[in-house]
Amino acid sequence: MSLLEIEDLRVTFSTRHGVVTALDGVSLSLEAGETLAVVGESGCGKSITALSTMGLIPMPPGRIAGGAIRLAGEDLTRASDARLRAMRGAEIAMIFQEPMTSLNPVFTVGHQIAEAILLHQTVSRDQAWRDAVALLDRVGIPSPDARARDYPHQLSGGMRQRVMIAMAVSCRPKVLIADEPTTALDVTVQAQIFDLLNEIQHDFGAAVLLITHDMGAVSEMADRVAVMYAGRVIETGQADDVLDHSRHPYTQGLIDCIPSVDHGGALREIPGVVPPLHLLGAGCAFAERCDHARDQCRSAKPDLRETGGHLAACHGAAEGWL
Repeated sequence: MSLLEIEDLRVTFSTRHGVVTALDGVSLSLEAGETLAVVGESGCGKSITALSTMGLIPMPPGRIAGGAIRLAGEDLTRASDARLRAMRGAEIAMIFQEPMTSLNPVFTVGHQIAEAILLHQTVSRDQAWRDAVALLDRVGIPSPDARARDYPHQLSGGMRQRVMIAMAVSCRPKVLIADEPTTALDVTVQAQIFDLLNEIQHDFGAAVLLITHDMGAVSEMADRVAVMYAGRVIETGQADDVLDHSRHPYTQGLIDCIPSVDHGGALREIPGVVPPLHLLGAGCAFAERCDHARDQCRSAKPDLRETGGHLAACHGAAEGWL
């Protein structure tokens, strides 16, 4: 049994366009000590998958319309609010995209980490503070005793993200979800954050669900990868296999967007944008952006099938004409 198992998850939202399906039969699994990268453009359903797993979907307007999310065998979709609050931080934790919207501006960062520890562990307030300072030191923040007394606005973006990582691992969760953890950080700091996540995973033994649009990060961090598009998983497998032998045109488009000297210095792009979810038709959601699309692609939604050693949802890949 996988540590985290998402099975046929369907999430809907009530909108002015009617009920829209944000996640359409998403299935993912995560083993202990493993890193699974979930990749795709903005609007593909990556963050909704993470928020659903954490039990943070606003309901209403959101609703889990079907499927299961199991953590160590326990179905979180059936858990009470009290049970979810007890699990968040202790058994499953999340690093959000933008620390300034996640950290409280009126409390010091040390206080906030200490409060997270006190919420889930039976320790004194003094011990929680010492643990918070030790965690700041562990995530590479210099002069942790002094920085613990700083407010979020007094820290750089990279240091704030390190604070978020310290808070997330403060109670040694089994699963750590990192949702675009390097958004708005410069390239050097991005590399430092990814190196830190690797070290934290090794030290704490957590399984990591890495949500990103950065295919370079996938090659550096991930054991397995799941590519999402318009609320569905459209390709998944071992990271090296998917990156080296992608079978879906969308995955290949994402890989081609990585800057490379082989491209002669030119930056490539995938034409078009992710379609609005309320306008999805009966066929493949990527068909209008795909150079290989045929009539079958526009009329029938492809299922995930094994093609070339991993799974891909593409008629062309499955039937051999891609």
